[in-house]
Amino acid sequence: MSTMFEQLATCKIVPVVTLHDAAHAVPLAQQLLDDGFTCAEVTFRTAAAAAGIKAMTAAFPQLLVGAGTVLTRAQVDEAMAAGAKFIVAPGLNADTVRYCQQVGIPMLPGVMTPSEIEQGLALGLTHMKFFPAGAAGGVAMLRALSAPYGQVRFMPTGGISASNVDEYLSLPCVFACGGSWMVKDVK
Repeated sequence: MSTMFEQLATCKIVPVVTLHDAAHAVPLAQQLLDDGFTCAEVTFRTAAAAAGIKAMTAAFPQLLVGAGTVLTRAQVDEAMAAGAKFIVAPGLNADTVRYCQQVGIPMLPGVMTPSEIEQGLALGLTHMKFFPAGAAGGVAMLRALSAPYGQVRFMPTGGISASNVDEYLSLPCVFACGGSWMVKDVK
């Protein structure tokens, strides 16, 4: 297991953050740390993402910050320049995966079917995001997928909440869970 994935496994829960104003990044990072979180995924759903990542990593270098909802090579470059330590995507884009491998940043592409998992395996991946977890069958689906794909470890995201996170984390195939229930969109 890569050091980055070991670190995320230690975190167990990866708060998924959507920032609309980068000015909120440092106070939010402080609150995450105060609440015991040691990592965060800042989504590239807004124009404030890169500036937010940069502010968080500058103020709190001990916070493991990644970039989420990364869809393109340009976003990978922007996230890395801002200080992101890992990349997360909602789907599996082989071009983006290969680019992340080329530039040396760990990536978790989103998968939800056996075919997508096999595409990830063909790219040399052993860690993938299971997304959208709740809508794609949740814990039961992960149990079913882990039977033929026992070498794959998942970070389920989407539909994870305080009420079901422990059930996901109890699965041997799950190394961490991503969720936004503890952090609402910061406007």
